[in-house]
Amino acid sequence: MDAEIIAVGSELLTPHRLDTNSLYLTEKLNGIGIEVRCKSVVGDDRDSLAAVLRAALSRSRLIIMTGGLGPTEDDVSREVVAEVLARPLREVEDIRRKIEERYARLVRPMPANNLRQALVPEGAEWLDNPKGTAPGLWIEEKGSILILLPGPPRELEALFESQCLPRLARLGGGERIRSRVYKVVGLPESEVDQRLAPLYRPYRNPSTTILATPGAVEVHLRARAASDAEAEALLNELGDKIELALGDHIYSTGGETLEEVVGMYLVMKRMTVATAESCTGGLLSERLTRVPGSSNFFLGGAVCYSNELKTRLAGVPRQLIEMHGAVSQPVAQAMAEGIRARTGASLGVGITGIAGPGGGSPEKPVGMVFVALAREPSTQVREFRFPGDRERIRHWASQAALEMIRREVRH
Repeated sequence: MDAEIIAVGSELLTPHRLDTNSLYLTEKLNGIGIEVRCKSVVGDDRDSLAAVLRAALSRSRLIIMTGGLGPTEDDVSREVVAEVLARPLREVEDIRRKIEERYARLVRPMPANNLRQALVPEGAEWLDNPKGTAPGLWIEEKGSILILLPGPPRELEALFESQCLPRLARLGGGERIRSRVYKVVGLPESEVDQRLAPLYRPYRNPSTTILATPGAVEVHLRARAASDAEAEALLNELGDKIELALGDHIYSTGGETLEEVVGMYLVMKRMTVATAESCTGGLLSERLTRVPGSSNFFLGGAVCYSNELKTRLAGVPRQLIEMHGAVSQPVAQAMAEGIRARTGASLGVGITGIAGPGGGSPEKPVGMVFVALAREPSTQVREFRFPGDRERIRHWASQAALEMIRREVRH
């Protein structure tokens, strides 16, 4: 059984609101062997929603609509479904009574428009909503199942898990879907695909998708089988080949972030780190401290934006800055060694660069960043040329620093 999700709400077509419900539903459906083949976002417009619903009914056995079940005039999902299916709306006394009782418990007068939520297309089964006033709807129509769910995630999730998921599990055909994500650093998307295409091309199951993300590349595998064990076996067969092809460029297979992996290695090795940051403005420190338990490996950091503070906080000699400039290999090295010496950390990281959009020159363009990693008895320094805007350059620089730490401590 393949599924389609239709998210209803004009607010979802603005830059201010994300459709998170479809992500939740996709995860739950995949867990019972139902693949989501299509997703749509539609505003509160009757004609547009009717057109999308008709198309969905023509191609999908399971359609889940989210939102548009509220009491206001722009909540049009019920009316559109009734129109498309040619089923008149009928008021359900049990729903009306539940709405009235809910307002009575709250000791609040019930607006008359709330009774719109008691209207149900003829022949539909209504689903009790324990978290709100809008009931869900389960409609079977010419071999397809149409489920209408309220938009607020708290209501949707409680209703779906208690009343829809068990029924759908019995209809899913017994197939299981398992997925795996390989997170890759240090290789561009094109090279990852060049290495992997000869390996994944012969396979239809698992399917392979390669995605570029900020500072990394992700390889997504999805396998379908009669059991979890069989699906995992399919993932392992192709996954073993991928791991050989990409080697230590893979930093995660379980969804961990790069900072989580770095934190894990530092704890395992009983090592600590301190940072001296210029162009990243404390971003590396912030990412390290996102990790629960970071106090076990992160001693602290200094944001040395001005030349004066590079000297005062990280001990960079003034003459070194005057001779080479603040954005230079020697200054990055001095920042890393200075912060390590002043904090007593196992590792010291220094980052200096030009994040832009101004401040660059032909000799030192925007995107030039030096990252240094100090560890007794030596310090390594790398020069990078990152593309993109200011935030992208800052993120790439922090990613490069984390990758240098990972490679230093993983063995």
